[in-house]
Amino acid sequence: MTESRLRSVELWDAEVEWEKRDDGCILVWQKGDLGPYPARLSDRIKYWAETAPDRTWMAERGPDTQWYHVSYSQLLKDIRAIGQVLLDHGLSEDRPLLILSGNSIAHAVMALGAQYVGVPSAAIAPAYALVSSGYEKLKSVCDQITPGAVFAENMERFAPAVDAVIPDVPRFGVEGDKLAMSWEAVLDTKPTEAVEAANAATGPDTVAKFVFTSGTTGNPKAVITTQKMLCSNQEIVADCFRYFREEPPVLLDWAPWNHVAAGNKVFNMNIYNGGSYYIDGGKPAPGAIDLTVRNLLDVSPNWYFNVPVGYEMLVHAMKENEDLRKSFFKNLKLMMYAGAAMAEHTWADLDRLAVETTGERVLLATGLGSTETAPFAFFCTEPQDKPGNVGIPSREVILKLVPNEGKWEARVKSPSVTPGYWRDPKTSAEHFDDEGFYMMGDALRFADPDDPSKGFYFDGRVAENFKLATGTWVSVGTLRAKLTDALGGLARDVVIVGEGHESLGAMLVPFRPAIEKVVDGGASMDDETLFNHPQLRSAIAGRLAEYNKTATGSSMRIPQVIIMTEPLNLDRGEVTDKGSVNQRAVLRNHAEFAMTLYTDDDHVIFSGQG
Repeated sequence: MTESRLRSVELWDAEVEWEKRDDGCILVWQKGDLGPYPARLSDRIKYWAETAPDRTWMAERGPDTQWYHVSYSQLLKDIRAIGQVLLDHGLSEDRPLLILSGNSIAHAVMALGAQYVGVPSAAIAPAYALVSSGYEKLKSVCDQITPGAVFAENMERFAPAVDAVIPDVPRFGVEGDKLAMSWEAVLDTKPTEAVEAANAATGPDTVAKFVFTSGTTGNPKAVITTQKMLCSNQEIVADCFRYFREEPPVLLDWAPWNHVAAGNKVFNMNIYNGGSYYIDGGKPAPGAIDLTVRNLLDVSPNWYFNVPVGYEMLVHAMKENEDLRKSFFKNLKLMMYAGAAMAEHTWADLDRLAVETTGERVLLATGLGSTETAPFAFFCTEPQDKPGNVGIPSREVILKLVPNEGKWEARVKSPSVTPGYWRDPKTSAEHFDDEGFYMMGDALRFADPDDPSKGFYFDGRVAENFKLATGTWVSVGTLRAKLTDALGGLARDVVIVGEGHESLGAMLVPFRPAIEKVVDGGASMDDETLFNHPQLRSAIAGRLAEYNKTATGSSMRIPQVIIMTEPLNLDRGEVTDKGSVNQRAVLRNHAEFAMTLYTDDDHVIFSGQG
């Protein structure tokens, strides 16, 4: 950590309390009560439409590449019109709105219009309809929530899936055939008294939306998300990021709304605090990152989120673009990362670039939550020397730590925890303990065993950990983070292999931009040639050997690795559209390839430190 001062930002001033119980469990919480929050999120839309009617609520680039803005007053008008249309088509909690396409203003107003009149919506990964050949996950989604209508920005792209799975429901969109109404007609609809009556009838227990789990352990599950969950979670967020009370958020975000982090936290954080949300059409992928760079030259956010691989790509871009650095750091008060472990070199580069550009450090932090917690549950506001600390429980979030195979299993209670899974009481009951704590499935370890106010580190998924043939437990989450960092950016993530074997191995998910820099002429090579190049193998072997010099014991030492040349498959749950890699799904789907770590010396890279 540099000696430069930290840019001023008002965050919570937390006082942590804790209790050791006779049963071995530990409870941790923040002292004090959460502030008041509305009964429904639309109350905040009405508030901003009245107090800041002309302020930009959301903006996106149009076909002419210029930014198209929608104000808070226009938002309220549009969602009332959409609410009327959905009521006219008989939508309800039992016949909700299914949203297939990605982030857009039209997507946003459709979801909020439904919510305004008490109709839940469910945004799902577009890949379920565009990439899948059998539409199995889409069928599972529709079987669970029985949609009464479907929306896609461009319905023509999604028509084959809709025809195959839900051919008879009304279709809404901006473009495409067979639409129930033109988009212009939808927005021109005059709301009747029924719209405000339906809005007034909504309250804390009204189902606002269904957010689907990733489906990596089977079919996606519909997490019930109520108005109380959304509103209490936003008050929790506002309690943490207190500067939003005086400085409304300015956001530029690409993360998909079918995921809880962007679709609940960031999307609603903007509405709750009267902010301006600029939709980033780019993403952290080769080629697509260029649009993110262009957008950041236009928009200087005061709060920014990305996944670690996204920050890694931005670091590469900022090193070569002074204007990008100046625009990115100009108003930035806080950078948040999540979705995977951040490498220490990425952390250090961001810190250094901020200081070089502004003379100040900018807080870089992470937290922890889940779809079922709406999601904001933990956050770290204390400056850290390195990445990984997920912080402390948010206000009115009670953390229960339960001993489990030498680890601390995390369970939580909060006003923003889901009541369960839609139409699935059995699965719902299985995810809560006898005291009503939601069982997250995550393990945590104390940053300081004697002081929980210092925060916690993610210690892997309880179900991911396994034993070697020797009976030694392997902490997968911790190991993945350490190895990814040791490889210095050559792998954007790793998958740990070794259950039932005497030694560990790892499958590396390659990060092409970094690899091209260690292989002569790498930029012109195809993936197969580049990822098997002797220069890359030598670089990985060297870094792996350095890592193993300090790795203690068989549960941390990784003598052999292999590079995955086949892209991870989103449709099979191996990776999310945020880029997060799922250990269990990759192992399940690539079991034969994983075993080549122990059988194929030609493709395996050895560290020399086995």
